[in-house]
Amino acid sequence: MSATITTVEPPSAPAPRSRKLWPRLVRPAAAVLSGALLYASFPPRPLWWLVLPGFALLGWVLFARRLRAALGLGLLAGLGFMLPLLHWTGEEVGPVPWLALALAEAVFIAVGCVGIAAVSRLAYWPFWAAAVWALDEAVRARVPFGGFPWGRIAFGQADSVFLPLAALGGTPLLSFAVVLCGFGLFEALRQIRAYRATGTVPRIAVAAAAAAVAVPVVAALAALPLVDDSAEDGTATVAAVQGNVPRLGLDFNSQRRQVLDNHAKRTEQLAQEVKAGKVPQPDFVLWPENSSDLDPYRNADARDVIDKAVKAIGAPTVIGAVLAPDTGNLRNTLIEWDPDSGPVDTYDKRHIQPFGEYMPMRSFVRIFSKDVDRVQRDFGPGSRVGVFDLAGTKVGLVTCYEAAFDDAVRDTVKNGGQLIAVPSNNATFGRSEMTYQQLAMSQVRAVEHGRAVVVPVTSGVSAVIRPDGTIVQKTGMFTADALVDEVPLRSSLTPATRMGPLPEGILALLAVAGLGWVTVRSARARNDRRARPGTSPAAT
Repeated sequence: MSATITTVEPPSAPAPRSRKLWPRLVRPAAAVLSGALLYASFPPRPLWWLVLPGFALLGWVLFARRLRAALGLGLLAGLGFMLPLLHWTGEEVGPVPWLALALAEAVFIAVGCVGIAAVSRLAYWPFWAAAVWALDEAVRARVPFGGFPWGRIAFGQADSVFLPLAALGGTPLLSFAVVLCGFGLFEALRQIRAYRATGTVPRIAVAAAAAAVAVPVVAALAALPLVDDSAEDGTATVAAVQGNVPRLGLDFNSQRRQVLDNHAKRTEQLAQEVKAGKVPQPDFVLWPENSSDLDPYRNADARDVIDKAVKAIGAPTVIGAVLAPDTGNLRNTLIEWDPDSGPVDTYDKRHIQPFGEYMPMRSFVRIFSKDVDRVQRDFGPGSRVGVFDLAGTKVGLVTCYEAAFDDAVRDTVKNGGQLIAVPSNNATFGRSEMTYQQLAMSQVRAVEHGRAVVVPVTSGVSAVIRPDGTIVQKTGMFTADALVDEVPLRSSLTPATRMGPLPEGILALLAVAGLGWVTVRSARARNDRRARPGTSPAAT
């Protein structure tokens, strides 16, 4: 009788916990990195092209993900993007407003990423996904409290090869094209990997990847003739005065008279330079927003200081002032000041800044920050489009924060503006990136509407921008200076100006159609599984 010997293998040792955890962290880490790449593509860094690998990586993160996972991954991507991009919002008021705003914007992006993950199951998915991103930007630009368009992908493309698309379809088309190209890069890499694994790939998938990369590039090249800086209506010599502020931070307003005196003094100095032949006589002069926070209609001393400076330069001057009527809201106003007649016209800022110029939900916000009480009296919005006739030149007026809103800029051009002025005040944000982000917006607007843009700022960076988006002059930060330049005047309208919100509307409808298609497909698939014999509810 023979005995059999059975050997028992010892149980394999469990994998270290770190090895199990690492694969779960790859996509979340990639989501954060994709957002960080989007941030790094924005000014002041000249790295606009980083947006492409940023969206390629985001495409990999979201492709065919479950919707709940896409929400979490999208939130991480949004925080990776918005936290550093909006850091300047907490420059003087602490981290709470910054973190709250960044989180709110990241939530919008997270919801958009759910839509991107859903349409990634469709053929030609990069086109549907880019449209969903465009829809997400459109919603963010409108709600809540009038919207917050900061962080639109188009605004990081001031030096990009895609910039001519702004003249074709505005910022919505520019954002769509850049996002499409990024997702197309991921799809191309995915198809290359599939080909190496199987030796074949579907023709539809190859066509989708090729078109997603090629179409935006070809369209941008085709749009190049739309970028024209010729002087259709002659030229005008314009001066932008940057008077500087006495100190950084929110408290610069406590020295309102000093701010006014700085701008008056620099204007009078410019008048002396003109008399000495050092610079040409300007046809008109632009002061920045808040250059006179003393109401010149109520304060005779402020009126005399402004009038003296304007008479010295001998040209109509746009003054940025805070007007304080006896009743009602304050007004953030631009005043056309004539050297002979004094104040002759006004424009009240239409898109006023929530939590900055007016305080919604005041009692609730006070729980988180006592700085809410710095805004003791709310500003009210204007209703009239701002176009001043300055020495025969129609100048469209866009006050600071308004540069982020498509309609605010487009309205001035549609109402005859031959030149765009963006008087701004960035003093409350110190030496942060905010001023460079806003300047890039003005570059994009110049190309979008085919207009020269002049940006006078209290403390920097003031600039003169050609209709092709090129900055030809700019100041340093927190220095008193004056820019004088001969700028081209134009009256023709770009396709983007003519069409207005139509391109954005088409992209929104495309996104809704894609989301509707994938919803119907999913419902049919569930119904088919339920109708299949032998299929239990648990299997579905």
